[in-house]
Amino acid sequence: GKTCEISVCIILHTLLTKLLSGSSFLLYWFNSVSLPINLILDLSSGGAAQAWTYNYSTIPSRRWPEARQWCLQHFTDMVPIRNKEESDFINDLLPFNTRYYWIGIVKKDGEWIWQDTSEKVPKEAQNWAPEEPDNIADQNCVEIYIKREKDTAKWNNESCRKKKGTVCYATSCRQDSCSANADCVETIGNYTCQCHPGFLGSRCEEEQGSYYCFNPYGSNRFNSSCRFHCELGFQLVGVPQLLCQASGHWNHPVPLCQGMCSPVFFPVTGNVTCVDPLEPFSFGSRCNFTCQEGYYPTRDNTFTCLASGQQAPWKQQNLKAPPNAFMQCQDPRGVYSYGSICSVLCEEGFDLIGTNMTKCSSEGNWSHALPVCQAKWCEPINPPHGSLSCSDPNGSFSFGSLCTTTCDEGFLLNGTDSTECTSLGMWSADIPHCLAKRCPTVNSFSHGSLVCSDPHGEFSFGSRCTSTCEEGFLLNGTADTQCTSLGTWSTDIPRCNAKRCPALSTPSNGSLVCSDPHGEFSFGSQCKSTCEEGFLLNGTADTECTSLGMWSADIPGCLAKRCSTLSSPSHGSLVCSDPHGEFSFGSRCTSTCEEGFLLNGTADTECTSLGMWSTDTPRCLGKNIFAYSSKRCPTLSSFSHGSLVCSDPHEEFSFGFLCTSTCEEGIVLKGIADTECTSLGMWNRVISHCLAQPCPLLAKAPQNGRMNCSHPYSSFSFGSHCDFECDEGFWLRGTQTMTCNNSGHWSQDLPTCQESQGITKIRIHHLGTMHVCTNFQRNPSDGC
Repeated sequence: GKTCEISVCIILHTLLTKLLSGSSFLLYWFNSVSLPINLILDLSSGGAAQAWTYNYSTIPSRRWPEARQWCLQHFTDMVPIRNKEESDFINDLLPFNTRYYWIGIVKKDGEWIWQDTSEKVPKEAQNWAPEEPDNIADQNCVEIYIKREKDTAKWNNESCRKKKGTVCYATSCRQDSCSANADCVETIGNYTCQCHPGFLGSRCEEEQGSYYCFNPYGSNRFNSSCRFHCELGFQLVGVPQLLCQASGHWNHPVPLCQGMCSPVFFPVTGNVTCVDPLEPFSFGSRCNFTCQEGYYPTRDNTFTCLASGQQAPWKQQNLKAPPNAFMQCQDPRGVYSYGSICSVLCEEGFDLIGTNMTKCSSEGNWSHALPVCQAKWCEPINPPHGSLSCSDPNGSFSFGSLCTTTCDEGFLLNGTDSTECTSLGMWSADIPHCLAKRCPTVNSFSHGSLVCSDPHGEFSFGSRCTSTCEEGFLLNGTADTQCTSLGTWSTDIPRCNAKRCPALSTPSNGSLVCSDPHGEFSFGSQCKSTCEEGFLLNGTADTECTSLGMWSADIPGCLAKRCSTLSSPSHGSLVCSDPHGEFSFGSRCTSTCEEGFLLNGTADTECTSLGMWSTDTPRCLGKNIFAYSSKRCPTLSSFSHGSLVCSDPHEEFSFGFLCTSTCEEGIVLKGIADTECTSLGMWNRVISHCLAQPCPLLAKAPQNGRMNCSHPYSSFSFGSHCDFECDEGFWLRGTQTMTCNNSGHWSQDLPTCQESQGITKIRIHHLGTMHVCTNFQRNPSDGC
């Protein structure tokens, strides 16, 4: 009967549904009618916990990606194992399998994560076998030992390419259970969609349409991708897939779902009555034509608005397999007639959206619209600092998409440039990265500092470095440099040179001694001025080169000491020579008397280094006044390094007795050579002295060397002898010995100590012994 036939259809529907989900071999009986349906043994159901159902499969064994894909296709996902208790439960539930079972944990970026949530597996939730994971290369998937004699219920990392059993779990809530406008809430044995404010209906969908979103960074955030579908009988107006851009806006407006049938024309000799469940002349609308008396319809009098947007009778609604799908139909009463059941299976790489089975009802309608085979999505790619070129035969980032990554200028590709979205919804190669090109490392330099900004990593493309110098130093070069797209710096790193002060000259009648830590007459140089004997310093002796490149004080002058002013003697005249100023050190004055007068005293006098005249100014006396004096002057004796030659017109050391002092070679007379015994029995001048001729002062030893001097007469004077040696690692450039000669000059220039660089050095000792040394052999005893 009709009831039986309908029941058989229901059973057939149920069996086909189980067939597509991978159930076991079954034999159904109904009212003594047997309906044997042979199915492949693939799945057994286990216990349940928290409304979850655990399911496993051992035939066939699968690689990890295939196992997860099978779980996603038939259930919710692969079992993730959240704690040790769950490991023990699974171990009790599942049968022993020599290959063991895959679980939903993988290694990503060096961390073990739950694949279904991408969350890191905490230490306390991990249940590894001893000495696992062993971190062997390419062993990035996890198996569980089920009913193993040793380490049962423990984990082990394995290569994802190995084939093992599969463990899945199923929840009442699935990804497509509710729309994106609702939260799926588990109930006992079922679920309910809890709508967001402003949405209604069992799935809280948009009116006449639905959409599914992929949210890699959170709902409605950057790179979220949503695909829209209209219900049967409605046509999508707009772009079917939207992408959330970096600007925070969707790349296209949200599409609309509109009815698909055109209005029905009213016949002139009849009437039309329409029923519109949704809106006028839209999908599901049925219009019935009646004719006036005397007229009859020329074709079927009932029209229905179909999903295709066409108007047709209800009989023989032909079906065509959706793109990328296979369709099989069972037609007990004819093709696409009452009782026909058609099932749809998507090709590899495509997911079935909708119901996989539809049945022709007694009213001539199909129970469900044909599903859509949507290409599997791969995670959208958006490489920073790079661009993507994709061919998308089945939609953006979908099965078959082939994408090539190229990096922006200044960046290098790290990884494989091309990848393909596989039938598992996974990319065939890891997503590459664009890494900024690196420039050579730069270091801070002497007396300066370096400050860098590194937007893409230290000393990488786009890095900008600025050099600054310490106070008192000037930048020699360009302050700013940038790491270019070629991986080279735009300019060389500069140096900091000490600021220079104006060169100083030795003051007249004086000397200048300087220390230069950063170069001659540069920042930090300190100079000291001294005056020769008989001269006084006019100003500050010490000055320093400041950070402004200026001396802290002017170089002083050396002014000759002044003696008292002299006047011409009465009845005489005074003639002076003044090399350093009137009546100053070195001035010599000679007194002469007018005719008829005789000089009483010494005619010549000199301004000494003490600022005193060597003799008193004489007087001019009339000749009749002058009388011979018999007073004797003190006896004079020869002095060190000199001799005394005297003439005695009267008698030895008496009035008019004249003595002249002379010095040995190399010895200089200090004072006036002549002295005369006056009528008062006193010498008109203090006897002169012989002092060794001075040479220029050697203020300090050469840098990186030592100096040893001997002075037979006085410091750095005639006869002084200086020896020089260099520190270890330096060799003497110049003569080792200098001697002060009788002209007041050193016999050789001051030597210098230079750093050894494998140069052989020959030294001739002052006693005549020659030593040959290199910087590779030094011994204090070898004379080098």
